[in-house]
Amino acid sequence: MPPGIILLLLVAAVLHAAWNVLLKTADDPLRTAGGGMLVGASFLIPIALIGWLVTGRPAIPDGAWQLSILSGILEAAYFVFLSAAYRRGDLSLVYPIARGTAPVLSVAVGVIVLGERLEPPGWIGVGLLLAGILALQKPWAVFRRSSQMPRHVREAAAFALLTGVTITAYSAVDRDGARLIDPLFYAAMLWTFGSIFLLSWIGLVVRRDRKRAAAGEVTVGAVEVPRPGLVGRLLSGRWTRAGIGGLITVAAYLFVLVAYRYAPLTAVAPLRESAIVIISGWGSFRLKEARGRRDATTRMGVAVIVVIGAVLLATEG
Repeated sequence: MPPGIILLLLVAAVLHAAWNVLLKTADDPLRTAGGGMLVGASFLIPIALIGWLVTGRPAIPDGAWQLSILSGILEAAYFVFLSAAYRRGDLSLVYPIARGTAPVLSVAVGVIVLGERLEPPGWIGVGLLLAGILALQKPWAVFRRSSQMPRHVREAAAFALLTGVTITAYSAVDRDGARLIDPLFYAAMLWTFGSIFLLSWIGLVVRRDRKRAAAGEVTVGAVEVPRPGLVGRLLSGRWTRAGIGGLITVAAYLFVLVAYRYAPLTAVAPLRESAIVIISGWGSFRLKEARGRRDATTRMGVAVIVVIGAVLLATEG
């Protein structure tokens, strides 16, 4: 993998970690995600349209349309599951399970379904990277004595696993879509469809919650009715957060789509999940989640293993 692609993926990991922190700390993760998708689509569509006109209006293959629609559905499902997990569980629980399981499945899809091959250094790199990511947060620990855990924790873990499945699915779809047309055009298409599907789902949720509120039912974490007036909504904290998050995630995903054009899924998918290391470091030092200096040192040592795995993966392709 070219060093420039590795740099793009590492930057994408940082941006993705920032977006997830914004999403988790939002008062309503689902509607914040919907706002972020809408802002991202509004940013991408005019730029992609100008690029399409400047490049002579190239034909867009039917396959690209089909893949972008499928990816839009998967992206919407991803945010629905992720938001549900964040409403029930902590960032340090949900993120490692969701993002840590995806590389394992993605490598399996790349090798078994897409017919990609890894040389011995690549396999060692994948092994070190995945082992480091999993050892860093030990996501499997949540399932020990699960019957003794609160219901919301078990539900958060289940939704996080579903999130990991959707990550694997849209990664495989986007790997092919980004090779059919320019990544910018493909990103604009999938963001458009993703916004339509996600906002449609949010509309159904809002309608359901309003009916429950009218019936006098109490709904935990119900979607709020937006403040009246367009200006009031645009100036609300949620829209500010969604706008920043939307632009961050657009930049991160464009970097990933570019990487798909020059590197195999088996290398791109695990490396982009290195954001788990960032989340772990943030939690260890910024949020004081580490249990003392020894625990913090151990976590950073595992992070070094992840870096070594990434370097070995760079020998692929």
